[in-house]
Amino acid sequence: MGKSDFLTPKAIANRIKSKGLQKLRWYCQMCQKQCRDENGFKCHCMSESHQRQLLLASENPQQFMDYFSEEFRNDFLELLRRRFGTKRVHNNIVYNEYISHREHIHMNATQWETLTDFTKWLGREGLCKVDETPKGWYIQYIDRDPETIRRQLELEKKKKQDLDDEEKTAKFIEEQVRRGLEGKEQEAPVFTELSRENDEEKVAFNLNKGASSSTATSSKSSSLGPSALKVIEATASVKRKEPSHSSAQSKEKKKKKSALDEIMEIEEEKKRAARTDYWLQPEIIVKIITKRLGEKYHKKKGIVKEVIDKYTAVVKMIDSGDKLKLDQTHLETVIPAPGKRILVLNGGYRGNEGTLESINEKTFSATIVIETGPLKGRRVEGIQYEDISKLA
Repeated sequence: MGKSDFLTPKAIANRIKSKGLQKLRWYCQMCQKQCRDENGFKCHCMSESHQRQLLLASENPQQFMDYFSEEFRNDFLELLRRRFGTKRVHNNIVYNEYISHREHIHMNATQWETLTDFTKWLGREGLCKVDETPKGWYIQYIDRDPETIRRQLELEKKKKQDLDDEEKTAKFIEEQVRRGLEGKEQEAPVFTELSRENDEEKVAFNLNKGASSSTATSSKSSSLGPSALKVIEATASVKRKEPSHSSAQSKEKKKKKSALDEIMEIEEEKKRAARTDYWLQPEIIVKIITKRLGEKYHKKKGIVKEVIDKYTAVVKMIDSGDKLKLDQTHLETVIPAPGKRILVLNGGYRGNEGTLESINEKTFSATIVIETGPLKGRRVEGIQYEDISKLA
């Protein structure tokens, strides 16, 4: 009786039975054939193809073992790199995932007898970091890919440049402070002790500006005539009356401007807050500027749904609805049309919502009107493009 056709019930049943992993004792690594039972494995060992394969292997058994060992090592490391990366993981977890593949190379055909021997060999060869714990052996893949090494060098170079820039800025600030202190030391007044030649002489202090000016004019006008002296005394009396009137007015102004002073103090506190190097905020519209994601997302707009660690955002694309996790260096703010709502992202007015009034393309700045907070209604000019963005 010939073989069953491909679509006969018997052929289909055989294919269903052969799916998945089966017993290792009925697997022939030389012929790469899996038998379902002991009888099938016995028939395979007596077959002509198996005997011919054994004759080939007996001529150079080391060559076949080296080939199987190399295949096992490459497949194991590829799974470790692709599945776990450079994370520390138990070796048995990786091995169980490796043998779940039906066509894998079995360890009993390699030069390693046990998984522990193979793990120690990986550590000796420098392919992985291995360590033994009470729970067993753990391995960690060492990535020596040239692209990964180049990326790490670029990150280190960038960090070094940032540190150099910070040091230059700190030195510049120290130099400015030193120059300012030197100028103050030159202009500093010289204080002397208060002394009097005659013990009977009385020392009097007159803090009235009008009186001091009048005494100065009287001393200067002692050589003038009586008519000139009368004119000077009249002007001095007028000057004496003016400070009292101006002081009263200043008190009234202070009383009237108390609420305004409070608002100004709040504004000054905001301005004193240093500018930050992060600007991401939820519910703003941003544009993707990186080309690494392909033309599908390049120059497309999305809404920031979540901010992670201040520098990373989860962006939902407006057109496709896809969600992407991006760094703020791959994003830029979106400037709406005049009259639309915006959010201030940096500077003294950070966190305030407002309305875009106008745009100055020459200076790359905008004029906005604050709509929330104690500064509601305030008109602010000269805000840079990167400090504001359109609200969703």
